[in-house]
Amino acid sequence: MTTAEAAAGPFQVTVQPSGRTFSTNADEALLAAAIRQGIGLPYGCKDGACGSCKCRKLEGQVVHRMHQSKALSAEEEANGYILTCSATPLTDVVLESRQVTDESAFPVKKMPSRVISLEKKSHDVMVIRLQLPANDTMRYHAGQYVEFILRDGARRSYSMANAPHNGPGLELHVRHMPGGKFTEHVFGAMKEKEILRVEGPYGSFFLREDSDKPMILLASGTGFAPIKALIEHMQYKGISRPATLYWGGRRPADLYMDDWVQARCAEMGNLKYVPVISNALPEDNWTGRTGFVHKAVMEDLPDLSGHQVYACGAPIVVDSARDEYSANCKLPPEEFYADAFTTEADKHKDAGT
Repeated sequence: MTTAEAAAGPFQVTVQPSGRTFSTNADEALLAAAIRQGIGLPYGCKDGACGSCKCRKLEGQVVHRMHQSKALSAEEEANGYILTCSATPLTDVVLESRQVTDESAFPVKKMPSRVISLEKKSHDVMVIRLQLPANDTMRYHAGQYVEFILRDGARRSYSMANAPHNGPGLELHVRHMPGGKFTEHVFGAMKEKEILRVEGPYGSFFLREDSDKPMILLASGTGFAPIKALIEHMQYKGISRPATLYWGGRRPADLYMDDWVQARCAEMGNLKYVPVISNALPEDNWTGRTGFVHKAVMEDLPDLSGHQVYACGAPIVVDSARDEYSANCKLPPEEFYADAFTTEADKHKDAGT
């Protein structure tokens, strides 16, 4: 059945085991309806590319719009799994999702923001600080993201790199993507005082504070941004759970706030740091860990059964960590929290139905 044949709705959606319910408007994707009504389902890209919103459908019928097979394979779909960002209900639906929480659902707002500073942290990473309207505020959890709404209506997503208490403005880490519509502007013509439109907060990546398990914080490249926000939040709230940051880059300069991490480790007795470099050159004089960052975790902790993992960065890193930690290191799948940084190119390759 195609989307055009989908029944109009509205339909009732029930999420188990929480029993939370919400309704969908005509031809509205399940995730969009949940966000609109403050229901905290897990998700990442909202575009059928990352698989973060995948959950099991217990009852009912849905139809999927275009999505990537790596996010939801034909076999998974045949076994009853769906992507809530891409699935529109044809009937009332019952889902199984264990990440439904009230606390994750701050209202999504659209507002202007002003660029107050631009700071180049490496040859391809810019730190942008934004000022939000004095008469409005954006409540968010450390780890969530906002979307820039460009003049042509296109959207680009970036995680807040500062915890809310370090506001009221936003800090964002932008990597230069050659030819990228937004990042070419950031590294070229963008000036202080420029006005940008933002919408948020989005995402289900934030610290689960109802657990006392030790944490692995896994970051590649600018995936460090939301991890930085988590660390700030932990320090501010006095959260003393053991946490180890594994931050990976191709070369040492990619760890563009290494000094910031070292300073936090000196202040926080519960935070450890393992930088990992995959493509060091002789002139880098790198003497630390080498290889793939997610593999370094497996070398140090072959048994992750008692841990939580918070992973951010390139999809290949996040996907590999999710699969290998579960298969080889006994990590319970529900203890893996992720935000894969899908680019526009990522979203449009390997699209299937």
